[in-house]
Amino acid sequence: MKKYYALFCYKPNLRVLSSIQFICYFGMWFSHTGIFTLLIDMSAPVWAITLAAAMAFIPNVILAPINGVIVDKFNPKKLMMLMLFIEVITVFMLVFIDDISLLWLLFVIIFVRMGVGVVYFQTEMSLLPSLMNKKNLKLANEIHSIIWAVSYTAGMGLAGIFIYYFGIKASFLFDFGLYIIGMILLTKLKAPEVIKVTSQNIFKMMKEGLIYIKANKTLMHIIFLHAFVGVTAYDNLIALMAKYEYKEIMSISLIIGFMNMTRAISLVIGPMILSKFINNKTLIWLFIGEFLGIGLWALLQFDYYLGLIGLLAAGFCTSTLWSYTFTMLQNNCDKSFYGRAIAYKDMVYYLVSATISFMIGILYESGISLAMITFLMALTFLFGAFYYAYVYRRYTFS
Repeated sequence: MKKYYALFCYKPNLRVLSSIQFICYFGMWFSHTGIFTLLIDMSAPVWAITLAAAMAFIPNVILAPINGVIVDKFNPKKLMMLMLFIEVITVFMLVFIDDISLLWLLFVIIFVRMGVGVVYFQTEMSLLPSLMNKKNLKLANEIHSIIWAVSYTAGMGLAGIFIYYFGIKASFLFDFGLYIIGMILLTKLKAPEVIKVTSQNIFKMMKEGLIYIKANKTLMHIIFLHAFVGVTAYDNLIALMAKYEYKEIMSISLIIGFMNMTRAISLVIGPMILSKFINNKTLIWLFIGEFLGIGLWALLQFDYYLGLIGLLAAGFCTSTLWSYTFTMLQNNCDKSFYGRAIAYKDMVYYLVSATISFMIGILYESGISLAMITFLMALTFLFGAFYYAYVYRRYTFS
């Protein structure tokens, strides 16, 4: 923890970005839990729950090429402020969703919100290398993943309780207020001057980004390696467990909140323990750890309380795998292509996440148990371990 604290002390811009990240992520889980609780309360079918989860990823797949160009063309601080403003509007609009007939509007809101949210994230992560050296960049990415997990832990856990006592609409308004605070904090960011290619044709920039990635085989493999983390996007898996497997234990909002909170605890602890052991040579063990952790969850989820132990194991390696592969991408990419490389990385990442979300719903409606679906997800990381072993023998990473 000392190394993270020291970095906060000497990097005021990192403090600003991290504070915004924590506040906005924390609030986001209130509305996120509220959306799934609302769908279940409205007796939404499985396909609607599945689509709601997938809509968090679909816009990032569709819009990724243009997002990368936007990030590489415009002033980062102004762009981030605009994205937060649009998110504020979309969060407030959630208050008006109160009937199953408005599902279409809910999906539109989720689409827009996640689309602009990922542009904010890509802008922030493209800006970080300008603020940090390579050693500190790794720590900054770990801080990002830890804050995500802490806000996830606190947000998901408290969101379930909050919704239980104050209602779904109150969770949306709470999220709205926190995003306003995030916009105020962003005014304090002192972003360095970054040279932007504002006069270049958008389509030419998109083409150049694809050519650059295709020519850089190392970067292309890193993008695929990072995408394996997208398999852990199983929010609708937890929602289906709450609705069908554990519905007799407690209220659905509390089940969703406590399950996600339990998983997120290990997302916080993992990087603190694993950070000093992970390098290019040992990265393969993170893939194996993910396989074992998610596999254990699959074996234990026949019981709600034992399943919580499995969730702890399932999340232990996730944050470190995410942050380390992200740092590899930043270190192996030319600065003028940061935005486009991160955007195309997100396109592949979210394509995996959206596919997993759809497949969970399809497999469950086909009669396959949630435990078996979970185990199939675990197997993808075993494949990932073999894939990394292949890449590691043939390529050199910075």
